[in-house]
Amino acid sequence: MFKKKNFCDMNPFFYMISSEKGILLRHIRNLTGDDKFAKTIQKEKLPVIVKSHSSHLIKKGKGIDPVLQQNKAVNIAIAGSTMNGMVIHPGETFSFWQTVGKITAKKGYMDGRVISQNKIKAGKGGGLCNLANTINLLILHSPLTITEFHTHSDALAPDPGGVRVPLSAGTSVSYNYIDYRFKNNTDQNFQLCIWCEEEELKAELRSEKEIPYHYEIVEEDHHFHKEGDKYYRISKIYRITTEKTTGKTIDKKMIWDNHSMVMFDEDLIPQNLIR
Repeated sequence: MFKKKNFCDMNPFFYMISSEKGILLRHIRNLTGDDKFAKTIQKEKLPVIVKSHSSHLIKKGKGIDPVLQQNKAVNIAIAGSTMNGMVIHPGETFSFWQTVGKITAKKGYMDGRVISQNKIKAGKGGGLCNLANTINLLILHSPLTITEFHTHSDALAPDPGGVRVPLSAGTSVSYNYIDYRFKNNTDQNFQLCIWCEEEELKAELRSEKEIPYHYEIVEEDHHFHKEGDKYYRISKIYRITTEKTTGKTIDKKMIWDNHSMVMFDEDLIPQNLIR
């Protein structure tokens, strides 16, 4: 069956036009909307660690460009510094792009790995999706409300050591119309702490008071499946909320019906996971 192409997929020039249109429309919505964006940065950390996360900045392996990986680490360090210590007060919204701003060489950003039209290539500021994904993991383990979330493939590389970690990738951002946002609808302040240390991305979400709930990310029916000449990672990913005092489950919500194109060497897909 003939599949009709989107306007932006016809050629790179049309893609650029669509991107510029998206950027302009987002600027208009930011100016005319009701969102109050978080802007406060403070050095003093809030007392309670709600969730912490760390990940390797430099990936190695077959088909992975080491230069783009090093550049990615630089890009993440620059963008992370714009939000390290950011306090999100009640009623405020955190916007990835309102915080980071436009990606330019003047700010020190370099060519890293980006995904465009389902292809991996070099692009200015490449790798910032890793930073957005880390923030997403923090927020999913909190009572904060995600208000904007976009996905790309989370099958960018084989699982390290064959160990599958749900949502280790998959969050997509692109200046500025593909944003990641969350809102503080609680009655207390929260704080993002982001820094890089010895080729590790470190991240913490902090609060003023203890959270009465525990949050867990679980994945079900994880496998790979061939469709046409491409393989896809398929799974359903849920967030389970339990009360800390009783251990009672109060909510199980599917957060991603995952259907991700494999973008690494297909020979590295575990054979026992192919269906």
